[in-house]
Amino acid sequence: MRVLGIDPGSETTGWGVIEGVGRHYQLLEYGAIRSSQRQKFPARLLQISNGIEEVIARHRPEACAIEDGFLATNVKVTLKLGQVRGVAMLAAERAGLETCEYSPRLVKQTVVGYGNAEKHQVQEMVRILLSLTVAPEPQDAADALAVAICHFHHAGLTQRIIAAEARIKLTVSAATRRRVPR
Repeated sequence: MRVLGIDPGSETTGWGVIEGVGRHYQLLEYGAIRSSQRQKFPARLLQISNGIEEVIARHRPEACAIEDGFLATNVKVTLKLGQVRGVAMLAAERAGLETCEYSPRLVKQTVVGYGNAEKHQVQEMVRILLSLTVAPEPQDAADALAVAICHFHHAGLTQRIIAAEARIKLTVSAATRRRVPR
């Protein structure tokens, strides 16, 4: 499976693409879409959308994992982040990708083992997990890779649960079938 991870931000939106199966994955590419505060916000949203669409066209991922929003103390910042997330999800949906959202705390817990980990700790664990010689820069790209790694861990679990539930239903339905006398 190939996963696009996205760390949305109104100034810097990080992205990363990894490929693999289960907990075995490798880095394909990562980067960031940067916009200027001097640009009007709708122009920044368009730039982010175009950037994500280019990455999707280049790598053709099957899934998109995006960091879920958090409640900032500044309401305007929270709203802008929500709009960036919306643009990213729209680009993924347009491309027909399965889109999953993960909270920042779950991403840190999955990648670092501690839900309150600091950014440099996430960067270092991403470096280790992807067997890189240096930590990914900028931090937004490292965060996006962490979101993609989180998806590999949790999507596999979800698929195993769905498969187990299907086996249980088959077993139950086979056990409860009755023959009707003719």
